[in-house]
This record gives sequence, structure tokens and C-alpha cells, in this order.
Amino acid sequence: MEHLEEVALINIDIPQFYRFPALLFLEPLLSVVRKVSVVNCKLYAIPCVSSRHFSHLEYMDMSENYLTDLALSKLMCDGKGGLWNLQTLNVSRNHLQSINSKIFTNLKKLLGILDLSNNYLTVFNIELPFLKELYISGNKLRSLPNGGLYPGLAFLSVKNNDLQGFSSNILNNYDNLSSLEAGASTYVCSCHFVAFMTSDVINHQVRIGDEFKSYICESPDAERGQSVADVTLSVFECHTALAFSLLCLLILAVILLIAGLCHKFSVLWYLKMTCTWLRAKRKPKLKKGELEYDAFVSYSEMDSGWVEAHLVPELEQAEPRLQLCLHKRDFIPGGWILDNIMDAIERSHRTLFVLSQHFVKSEWCKYELDYTHFRLFDHNDDAVVLILLEPIDKNAIPKKFCKLRRVMNSRTYLEWPDDDNQIPRFWQSLRTAIRRPEPVNGNN
Repeated sequence: MEHLEEVALINIDIPQFYRFPALLFLEPLLSVVRKVSVVNCKLYAIPCVSSRHFSHLEYMDMSENYLTDLALSKLMCDGKGGLWNLQTLNVSRNHLQSINSKIFTNLKKLLGILDLSNNYLTVFNIELPFLKELYISGNKLRSLPNGGLYPGLAFLSVKNNDLQGFSSNILNNYDNLSSLEAGASTYVCSCHFVAFMTSDVINHQVRIGDEFKSYICESPDAERGQSVADVTLSVFECHTALAFSLLCLLILAVILLIAGLCHKFSVLWYLKMTCTWLRAKRKPKLKKGELEYDAFVSYSEMDSGWVEAHLVPELEQAEPRLQLCLHKRDFIPGGWILDNIMDAIERSHRTLFVLSQHFVKSEWCKYELDYTHFRLFDHNDDAVVLILLEPIDKNAIPKKFCKLRRVMNSRTYLEWPDDDNQIPRFWQSLRTAIRRPEPVNGNN
């Protein structure tokens, strides 16, 4: 018995193991035992008074029993006595939930293997500087143990825990770790984790010991149940800020493109004038005899001197007198300018445009041209009279006024003559163009 090296009790039903008489009888001999295995024996307690005799014990296997946190502390004598030479400890498949770090305080030789697999541990951060292999699979850990507590650790098994991910920074905390087994179906397959597992881990000092297919995604939902190795995340998922910025730039570019096209093809102008025309269409049309003015005069404010000094006296003060509508004189004060323009054109028999370089540049003259353009389409009559105060390039008139441009190309302008002898003829031609037709049989 002096040379007894190993004691192995496997698959033996001993409910009150600490009362087993063989232990008490063999206590004098237990001090020489180097290996003890008590596996699947429904062991739930070994008091310190028995375990402290294992003074030369190097290997202890207490797996597949009923050990609890308190029972393990008592087995280890709360770290205060016995088991000084213990190098390997296996307490897997028991009922451990947390481990008192004090039980390992004086175990200076526990540099071999510690197996805590298949328990109920949620955290394991106990300093074991000489430990070489740590088996802690099948627990409920949500993160890897702190690598700084195990500077000598070479192998770590944390399979089937509640891990959600890890990175190169976490693995770098393990100074000597060469192999990791961490397969589970609880991983959050974020961009960083997928990138690390599919590319970065190849260049890392830590080798993944189990198959990549055992690393399964729990989230995001679209990737649930897939192996990390098979996951491909889009740019929008991995670079949200960059993707959002690019999307905003794309939307802005599209908006600018649309705005440019609208400006080039005068889309907004057509929409605006369509609304104006539809609004005017709702108003009851005036009959020819109900028209208040012979002509609405559209001119640039820069040409008002010619209008007031020549046009108004010749048409309103000479016989037969014509009634003109002038925006400076006849528009309703405080009224919306576009409403005044529409109303004046609708109440006038003709629209007289005094064309010049100033006219082409005038914004309000443009509105008057706009509405008259639509009115020509609506009435399809000869409502426009053109006077050229000075030579003007036809191309200076905006191309969108296609009807007016056709009128200018098909009709002779009334040009303000340079020869004073031609002025009376000019006024006579203008009166003829503006004068309303005489009523027939008393009817308009």
C-alpha cells in the first residue's frame, strides 16, 4: 500500500460518500496517492478532514457528480490546507454556479489542467498564473475570461456558452494562448466579428481549434442559424455612416439633376402658369362688349417715359379715343401683382407689348408674357400687338414662349420709326391694330 499511485471509483452509487468506511480506513495511505478519480458516483460532498490527507495528490477528477459551490470549497479546504501539489483538477458536469477564488490561492502548482465544463458558471475570473489548459465549455459565460489572469494559458475551451463575440484585442490579452475552441450558436454576427472570423483570425497568433461551421449566428435575424463563415454583410450594414453619407450625396445629386432639368426645360414655369391659367379659367369669361379696356400695355419701367410721353397721349387723347390699361395707373393698390396682371389681360381686347432690351430683362414683363402665352393657347385669337422701340434679336425672347415666337416670325412688327415723317403712319397702323370691331345690328 505504500506504493499506491492511483485510486479510481467510477459509476459507483455511494450517496453518503464522506461516510464510506474505506476512506477512513485508508486515511494513513492516502497521503501517498498521486491520482484520484471519483466519476459518476453521485458525490455531493467530501469534507476537508478527508481531502486534506491528499498531500501528494497531483491529479483529481471529480466529474459527473453533484458538487455545489459550497461542497467544492469544503473539498478544497477553502484554500487553507492540503492539496498543495495539485496540478490537474476536473470538476466538470457538476452543479457549480460560482467559484470562490480563495480555494485556489495557495495552489501554486495548479499549472496543468482545470476542467470546469458543463456547470452553471456565468463568470470565471480567477487568477491562475501557471495554468496551461482551461476547459470551461457548456456553461453560461457571456464573455471570455480575462486573459491577463492566465499568463501561462496555452489552450482555452469555451464552447457552448452564451458568448456573443470576441475580437483580436481580447485575444491579445492572452500572452501565450495558441489554441481556442469557442464554437456556439449565440454569436452576434456584427461586421467586426464576421470580418475578424473570416479574415483577421488567419493572421492572428491564436488558432481557432474547432471548425468555423460551429460558430453560428443568433443575430441579426436575417443571418440567424448561419455559420459565421457563410455570412456576407452588405456595405450598408458594415459602414452605416459612410453608406448614409453616400446615400445623402446621391439623393442631393438627383435633386440637383432634377432641378437642373426643370430649369432647362422650364418645368416649373409650365406648372406655375398652368395653375394660373386653371385659376383664371374658373372665372366667368367676359364677352367682347363687356371688355373694359381696348389694350393692356405691357412695358418695362425703363420705357415708361416713351409710354407716358407718346403712347398714352396719342391713343387716349386723340380721336377716336382708346382706353388703355397701365399697371402704374390702373392696377388695384395692395393687390397681388399676378392677380392684377391676369385681371387686366382678361378685361382688355388686346395686349400691347412695348418691346425693347429693357423689356426682355424685366421680371414683371416676363409674367405678363407668361400669362399672355397661355391665353393665346386658350383663345387662339389675334390678341397680341407688338411694338419694337429699338432693334431686338428675336432669340432674346425666351424660347419657352413658342407661340409668341411664331407670331413674331409670321407678322410684321410695328417699329418705332427713326424718320419723323413716318410717325403719323405708325400711330394710324397702331390704332387700326388695337381698335375693336364695330358692333353689327346692335349686337357685339
